[in-house]
Amino acid sequence: MQESQQDSKTKAIRRASRRQRTIAAVIASGVWGLFVGLWLLQRVGFDFGSIFPPCGLRMRTGLTCPTCGMTHAVLAFAQGQILTAFYLQPAAGLLCSLLALAAFFAFLIAVSGVYFSFLDRLLAEVRIVHVVVGLLVILAAGWAVTLARALAAQT
Repeated sequence: MQESQQDSKTKAIRRASRRQRTIAAVIASGVWGLFVGLWLLQRVGFDFGSIFPPCGLRMRTGLTCPTCGMTHAVLAFAQGQILTAFYLQPAAGLLCSLLALAAFFAFLIAVSGVYFSFLDRLLAEVRIVHVVVGLLVILAAGWAVTLARALAAQT
């Protein structure tokens, strides 16, 4: 009995190769570097409005576009205001959370050298079409929430 439990445990977790650890370190560093960089830019007063102009759809119709609020939500997430990020743009809050979760697992793999076998199954079964459709569904759901909020504010 204990032997079968040990076998299933070793199948679920195994030693990460040097290549896997390096890739994990790059992913973790990249994601956390992005969030830290955004946080630092906000601290020094960088004007993100100079990069991203106001939404043309919102200016013409008063209705939000699918990406309205993304910048503010990502900046709020970078400041640690996770609930605010979800309120401003649920899609951005969810995507930032998924990035943070990926960075967490990547950090665990890079530092501890432990590789989780469920990642192999996940990467083997997920195709680019699944990722694109998933992102579109998340974006559409976030847009539905912000659009409903904008319509409710107009009445």
